[in-house]
Amino acid sequence: MDMKRDYYEDVQLLHGKTARFWFFLLLITLASLPFIIKGYYVYILSLMAVNVIVALGLNLLVGNTGQISLGHAGFVAIGAYTTAILMISFAVPFIPAMIAGGLIAAFFGFLLGLPALRLEGPYLAIATLAFGLAITTVIGRVGFFGGHMGLSVPAVRFESLGLTRDESVYYVAMITAVLLGIFARNFLKTRPGRAFQAVRDSDIAAAAMGVNVSYYKTLSFAVSAFYAGIAGGLWAILIGFINPGLFSFILSILYLATVVIGGLGTILGSVLGAVVVTFLSLQLENVQTIPGIGQLLEAFSKQFMTLSGLPNIVWVLTGLILILIVLFEPLGLYGIWSRIKTYWKTWPF
Repeated sequence: MDMKRDYYEDVQLLHGKTARFWFFLLLITLASLPFIIKGYYVYILSLMAVNVIVALGLNLLVGNTGQISLGHAGFVAIGAYTTAILMISFAVPFIPAMIAGGLIAAFFGFLLGLPALRLEGPYLAIATLAFGLAITTVIGRVGFFGGHMGLSVPAVRFESLGLTRDESVYYVAMITAVLLGIFARNFLKTRPGRAFQAVRDSDIAAAAMGVNVSYYKTLSFAVSAFYAGIAGGLWAILIGFINPGLFSFILSILYLATVVIGGLGTILGSVLGAVVVTFLSLQLENVQTIPGIGQLLEAFSKQFMTLSGLPNIVWVLTGLILILIVLFEPLGLYGIWSRIKTYWKTWPF
């Protein structure tokens, strides 16, 4: 019988030899992938790692604390611009610049968390939406941030290790994603993590049990914004150029869709959602090149719409996926994975 007998078993990262085997196999696979695949596919994996970090932070806020955010792209923008400016204007190395971007984003997250003490539901959603729109507007109108023309971000390359630019960014992004994923998993087992979940279930009941609801709501925004700021710094060096148009309201919606598709309140769901949504977004941007489906959609668009709007089919399919998940699988991809895992554990019975 699998029974936890003390607290340290609960916070233990890996339970048993099987879990340790698969975890180390995963690490070895991630470390060897840049030597197996090259070029554009390394970029895709790096982008997946960046989106995993955003999804982990947003799930701490939405899935574990029950707060809503429609302006998370604003935190990503703060992290990206802070990292870029520190590297360009002050010659700060990338890693300290990225951490500084995360901390500054966390500060703004704390400030945004203050309205959450009095707002909830659609009112909080509107407040976070206004924050995201305000950030991109301010960045676009201030010359120090490059205005609407944006900024070119210095390349990061570990030449002493014999790595190319793409490989260097991949390893930094993947190591950061793994470390932040482990931190998020363990954080939820601590007192603040359990307080987050208590606030999510009922802030009145949590307050009655002695949980400082105001403190933990603002802390949740700050931690989530820190993750987004770190991801913003990584995204900046990944694409090499940033401008306010990248951090649109649609990006915030995509981040929220990612955690819903993956599974609210779960670490694995954040990872699965980010990987799947990133892959689908990149593939469906050039939907007309997909064999069979591309020709069918192109013919449909010619008949009933215009070809110029064909790349936007990604948003149509994302909306359809969200509707289907809400109707048939509220736990998202994590729910599907859980059933598959349970089936194989009890197979063939």
